[in-house]
Amino acid sequence: MDDYGQAPVERTVAQEWFAKDGPLASQVDRYEPRPGQILMAQAVRDAIRDGQHLVVEAGTGTGKTFAYLLPVLLAGRKAVVSTGTRNLQDQLFHRDLPTVTSAFGQPVSVALLKGRSNYLCLYRLEQAGVQSDGKINRRQLAKVLSWARSTKTGDTSELSDVAEGAPIWPWVTSTIDNCLGQECPAFGDCHVMNARRAAQAADVVVVNHHLLLADIRLKEDGFGELLPGADVVVLDEAHQFPETAANFFGVRLSSRQISGITRDVSAESFAAGVERGELETATLAVKAAAARVRTALGGQNGRRNLNHIGNATLDAIADLAARLLGLND
Repeated sequence: MDDYGQAPVERTVAQEWFAKDGPLASQVDRYEPRPGQILMAQAVRDAIRDGQHLVVEAGTGTGKTFAYLLPVLLAGRKAVVSTGTRNLQDQLFHRDLPTVTSAFGQPVSVALLKGRSNYLCLYRLEQAGVQSDGKINRRQLAKVLSWARSTKTGDTSELSDVAEGAPIWPWVTSTIDNCLGQECPAFGDCHVMNARRAAQAADVVVVNHHLLLADIRLKEDGFGELLPGADVVVLDEAHQFPETAANFFGVRLSSRQISGITRDVSAESFAAGVERGELETATLAVKAAAARVRTALGGQNGRRNLNHIGNATLDAIADLAARLLGLND
């Protein structure tokens, strides 16, 4: 009984989790319970228990990350948490998840999985090291080489001395277009494959929307499934998901992609000792064809419906495709 002779109101499970004297309070400085956070956590718990979909719109300051992490972890089921940005990915994995697991002592294995371009490619790093044509930033390359000797994950975000958009990264990371897969000499030590194996074994995997969509489309690169089967999938920053899906399932052609292809062809030919004269002519023709496509499109960025563009543009695109195929000859 309380001071007025009334029986105390029984607290819900979510209220217990987020109580001022609860386990989370011991891990968070200046912790205060938030009614919206408690309501959201209860809704997430009920949705997981009942196998239902749930859409939640939570304003700034609600504390939505803990509101979904707690019921997900305490449910004890395989889960995938997907974010719209890599920054939130890193925050969840390095800060929020350790806080929650420490508060509740819940033994959970957690893995962080990003797209392949976020991991150091050991083969491409070796190839970059033998380049001598002055296109590579040698100071940045030296930092990458030094870091490569100590990193266990190959996650490029570890190397804070080299900016995310630094010119060196395309030289020492891979894409779906230039990854050699199982034919790669460094396949046994591949950081991408190691990260994927860890994700397959984990209870909770933190990914981004693009990688989640790649798993839906599956196996285009011959690596098999990217993510383990999950009982629970959480989309954080879900407002970004439709745009990401449109970009992922659409076809994108960019000057940057063309430059990357010609750069890689030049690098591989140099490493193989191929005569450059004829190859340089072919790569210049590709760049010129790409410029004609851009001119035909009016120099504007954005999506195009192929059914709504003129014949001149289609001809320019066909010519570019032919020039790219010609690089294989």
